[in-house]
Amino acid sequence: MSEMIWILTGPTASGKTDLSLELAERYGCEIVCMDSMQIYRGMDIGTAKPTAAEQARARHHMLDICDPRDAYSVAQWVEDACACIRDIRARGKRALLVGGTGFYLRALRHPMAMGDVPADPAIRGELERQAALPGGKDALHRQLADADPVTAARLHVNDVRRVIRALEVYRSTGVPFSRQRQETAPPPFPSRCAALTMPRETLYRRIDLRVEKMLEAGLAREVKRLLDSGVPEDSQSMKGLGYKELIPYLRGETDLDTAKAAIQQGSRHYAKRQLTWLRAEKDLLWAESGAQIEAFFAGQAEEA
Repeated sequence: MSEMIWILTGPTASGKTDLSLELAERYGCEIVCMDSMQIYRGMDIGTAKPTAAEQARARHHMLDICDPRDAYSVAQWVEDACACIRDIRARGKRALLVGGTGFYLRALRHPMAMGDVPADPAIRGELERQAALPGGKDALHRQLADADPVTAARLHVNDVRRVIRALEVYRSTGVPFSRQRQETAPPPFPSRCAALTMPRETLYRRIDLRVEKMLEAGLAREVKRLLDSGVPEDSQSMKGLGYKELIPYLRGETDLDTAKAAIQQGSRHYAKRQLTWLRAEKDLLWAESGAQIEAFFAGQAEEA
């Protein structure tokens, strides 16, 4: 019963946390976070991280695993999440992945083989040094977009290891990675994936209300505390929604209403991008109710 992993995704503010807890309690699942911001310690309000009470209802993994001063790549997430899943399965439990980070989902379900071109330590070392510079990841991704737009479109800017590998292949051969002989990489685990959905207007109202509640809960204080603790303004973590928009407010360059409007608008745009990512996923159930998703997952339990 524990072999098949369940994946619950959907846009921000669609109700994934509540449903995941119900499923975990009912079916004895352990939850694996699939969110690129909830990995950071001390970033709780703006990431809508499950509360202590919610975490007490089911065992959670992949929360608070990274210092907000540090970068964290897609490849690292896949490696760490797979280790969690293997541990969960070894203990006879089912893993329930929950989150809306589309490039995490895609990297897990559709691993990208990186070709059979031999590694070039000199090229790779040069690219790794570039990646470590301020703004280096973005610069490397732009290089890849110029050389191989097809591969760049598949790789997120934070997937540094694969961006470097794609550039290494191009520089070594003169042929874009997307035109190299491709190997098929099977997914590491069998899975069933479902996405919560709702009318766009309803989702946007939920997003706007969530932002208001985050600000009432002290999001601005959370951002200030992080900055005061030494987290750089240009760090990967501070580029997250709800954090980057409050930096000008904390500097006194704008007012709170302006910051709130920017967070709400950015969150709506992010939800739209999430939906675009998820529509490209195959074998994904779209459902407006938790009951539909539960029936989809539970109906697969015996087959697993």
